[in-house]
Amino acid sequence: MHEDVERCVRAVRSKDARFDGWFFTGVVTTGIYCRPSCPVVPPKPENMRFYPSAAAAQQAGFRACKRCRPDTSPGSPEWNHRADVVARAMRLIADGVVDREGVPGLAGRLGYSTRQIERQLNAELGAGPLALARAQRAQTARLLIETTPLPMGDIAFAAGFASIRAFNDTVREVFALTPTQLRDRVAKGHPPAGSGTLTLRLPFRAPLCPDNLFGHLTATAVPGVEEWRDGAFRRTMRLPHGHGIAALSPRPDHVACTLTLSDLRDLTIAISRCRWMLDLDADPVAVDDLLRADPAMAPLVDKSPGRRVPRTMDAPEFAVRAVLGQQVSVAAARTHAARLVTAYGDAITDPGGGLTHLFPTPAALAELDPEALAFPKTRRTTLTTLVDALANGEIDLGVGSDWDEARTRLYALPGFGPWTVETIAMRALGDPDAFIPGDLGIKYAAKALGLPATPAALTKHAARWRPWRAYAVQYLWATSEHPINLLPAN
Repeated sequence: MHEDVERCVRAVRSKDARFDGWFFTGVVTTGIYCRPSCPVVPPKPENMRFYPSAAAAQQAGFRACKRCRPDTSPGSPEWNHRADVVARAMRLIADGVVDREGVPGLAGRLGYSTRQIERQLNAELGAGPLALARAQRAQTARLLIETTPLPMGDIAFAAGFASIRAFNDTVREVFALTPTQLRDRVAKGHPPAGSGTLTLRLPFRAPLCPDNLFGHLTATAVPGVEEWRDGAFRRTMRLPHGHGIAALSPRPDHVACTLTLSDLRDLTIAISRCRWMLDLDADPVAVDDLLRADPAMAPLVDKSPGRRVPRTMDAPEFAVRAVLGQQVSVAAARTHAARLVTAYGDAITDPGGGLTHLFPTPAALAELDPEALAFPKTRRTTLTTLVDALANGEIDLGVGSDWDEARTRLYALPGFGPWTVETIAMRALGDPDAFIPGDLGIKYAAKALGLPATPAALTKHAARWRPWRAYAVQYLWATSEHPINLLPAN
């Protein structure tokens, strides 16, 4: 979009927040870059320069605006619905792969050479993987500086910088302030959180309907791993350097997020996974406009616009839970999952609630005794085969995975049909076009709306909903009074 100058100028002049994250505006007369919705008086068009990423604006010599904080705008929705190598690379960079494994690690995961990855990212985003990761580290550093009492040296390494000098130089370059000046700008009367605990706001593009999002996560919560408490969905997280607990509460213009981390180096990836689980980088206007064009869907969209797809923080975990949920009730699936958690999960301490465990890893579940599972033999085989494939690395369900290849490998496993594979594609892989026409709730909704009821006929009708069929599923599910559609009571 950044190449469509006329459209970008109109978005900046109207201060349209829908375009935050789609592009960034550099102002040549001030040397700063802003998000489209920046509240200051818009500059003259001839003084505007448009960039596809914050990293590209920074590389061009612009520093972040102190009013609109463009580094904290929602991420581009482009990386949500695309499955090409650039989109997969961006999801992996957000997940911290470059910081942990470097550019060679990123390229290896994608099956390309480092030169190919750098060329494609530069061509589309105006910055290479190192610059994109650097921009992300700068945002993490700002969060730690402004919300914790940590010494600057600790913040530098927690944010992923290799040295204190690199940390100081980057903060000054990106924000035009030293780290100490950034901390001094925090309003008095708002003491920073204790070490390891941070409170922040997760922005999103309006509208957002929290009902099915938090309702689904809570109704299917695994005891000990997830819970709804004091108006927040809380769950444990397994992170590269330790574990964490996220508490997420819907607000009118943001999602309040409290993170308790055993190692602050995991802050960036924890934020990324929270945003991913809540689908906060979606473009609800684009989704709703397309679905509203179908007369059968229009009333559902108009009633509660902005529905998101409830995802997961851990794709292998969700794949296991999808198998546990085959042909049983939600309550039964939660019971099966809770037994596995108690037997094979890692215990943690949660002073502020009732969370007790991390969900077990595929390697831990590979040790389970199939005879101890309280469900049919065929489903035992399905679960143990899946666990072995995940533990051996035969199936990649991560944020950078190839959606088509993942589907193919899942279908090759015994007991995996369209419902299970598409449910995993929708909620674990994040494919916005995943569709489950054979789901019982979808069948009931289709019948009530006068839509075709058979899977084949409904799939043909749903072609008009592409590429947003996963969002259509949320609207169809919302026609029932099932708890997954209701915001939990506090």
